[in-house]
Amino acid sequence: MRRNFTLVLVLLLACACALATASATSSTATSRTVVTEKYVQTLGKQIFSFQRATWHWQSLMGRPLTETEGRVLTEMNVRDIERAVALWRRRAAAARKQAQHPPHLQAWLCIHRYEATWHDSGAPYWGGLQMDLSFQAHYGGRLLRTKGTADRWQPLEQMWVAERAFNAGRGFYPWPNTARYCGLL
Repeated sequence: MRRNFTLVLVLLLACACALATASATSSTATSRTVVTEKYVQTLGKQIFSFQRATWHWQSLMGRPLTETEGRVLTEMNVRDIERAVALWRRRAAAARKQAQHPPHLQAWLCIHRYEATWHDSGAPYWGGLQMDLSFQAHYGGRLLRTKGTADRWQPLEQMWVAERAFNAGRGFYPWPNTARYCGLL
């Protein structure tokens, strides 16, 4: 009887050790899964942020928006997601770099020099190129809706909106006096 009891006790201890090992392995795998999920979420947020930046500058410059591959994160492994982050980071940097050079940059800077500060909020004209509300709504409607009046826009955004008006046939005529001072009219 004593021998059976010892055998049962040994078997119970072996089962307990096996369960503890399985539980530890399962716990490690679960924590690894949680860490991986959080990492993938972080990478997904980075991709989204870089996509938005890319598309912001492309739409502001009037360029076609870069399309996505159409894959969702759940269809990708971690290495592919990391590559996607790097790809969209490069695209965002390239779009920002292109936006740094509006075609009439020097002209807009000259007009700005005679107009106001980039953050001038004095109605009825706003920003460094002194745009009224109808001008902002017509040529920079998305910026007006998302950021408010031109005094809240970055200088490059203001210049690209002015560039859009220039390309629409308005030229430098919305700034008749300052454009003359700058030798543009």
